[in-house]
Amino acid sequence: MKPKAVNVLERYDLEVLRTWKVRGAILCESDKGLFILKEFGGRGEKLQLQDAFLTFVKERGFLQAEEILRNRDGELLSRDAEGTGYIVKTYEEGRECSAGSGREVLADGCAAMRVLAGLHKLSSEFNAYTEADKGQAGCTAKEFEKHDREMKKVRRFLKEKGQKSDFEHFLQQHYDIFLEQALTVSKKLREEAPKSGSIILCHGDFQYHNVMFCESGIRFVNFEKCVFDDRSRDIYHFSRKMLEKNNWSPEIGAALFNAYEKELPFEPEDIRQLYYRFSYPEKFWKIVNYYYNRGKAFIPDKNREKLEVLLEQEGRRRDFIRNVIGKRLSA
Repeated sequence: MKPKAVNVLERYDLEVLRTWKVRGAILCESDKGLFILKEFGGRGEKLQLQDAFLTFVKERGFLQAEEILRNRDGELLSRDAEGTGYIVKTYEEGRECSAGSGREVLADGCAAMRVLAGLHKLSSEFNAYTEADKGQAGCTAKEFEKHDREMKKVRRFLKEKGQKSDFEHFLQQHYDIFLEQALTVSKKLREEAPKSGSIILCHGDFQYHNVMFCESGIRFVNFEKCVFDDRSRDIYHFSRKMLEKNNWSPEIGAALFNAYEKELPFEPEDIRQLYYRFSYPEKFWKIVNYYYNRGKAFIPDKNREKLEVLLEQEGRRRDFIRNVIGKRLSA
């Protein structure tokens, strides 16, 4: 973040006491508490939607989400002298949700899922749809098809490339297995055409980085990627990350689902959507996407490490899908 960005704070009704840099943002201590200044490059309509939703849930007693501060002109977005846009949000110090092994990850994960269910309950009452929103909602099939095209493109690139690195040989060796998985899931999704669950405004990037444990309790942050979709989107993203970091433990996965369901039971379509989401090899797509869109003169060792972990966990992932999600699907 540019050093001069802090000057944007002068446009707010705050007495700034001190500021300091954090990853991708600036923290501000003021007479009204802590705030965080972040660059915002999205659409103005998306920011308005985000603010409307956060205001809506706060008015209904959900105090576990951040708020966006308006400047003295009543605007959500403030621009610096170069035209870069910034937003200022409430902030509370705390720790990220634990995602490692041990009792803490289970306690943190279940607590986060219970609060997420509460947020989803309110989101189902948030009537801010437009016809455009409805047209874009519940687009899992389109998302998968886009990933399929990208993976096919990279496979062609690898086949045509002459001199390959060790990583590229390793990647090519395992490529077709995961591409076949992806195409099979996409085909089933098209053929069976499952209906999406109830469409709500999802957090959009719900993972442990965006769940904070603070003195006042759990807080959800970084709603910039909020999107209309079925609730399985948030449930999947959070659970998948936790499961990857815990070798796809069925106990942890079942506990996360049970914690959510204690507050808001799943509908049959929610289970079907979760089945498709977990069955699609998204982690492989991410590795491929990262490799292809970065400079290939030097390929970090971490790329191979991630792929090796993925291969080591593949059996556990399939067991989880069959024994945890599959049983719920057939119940």
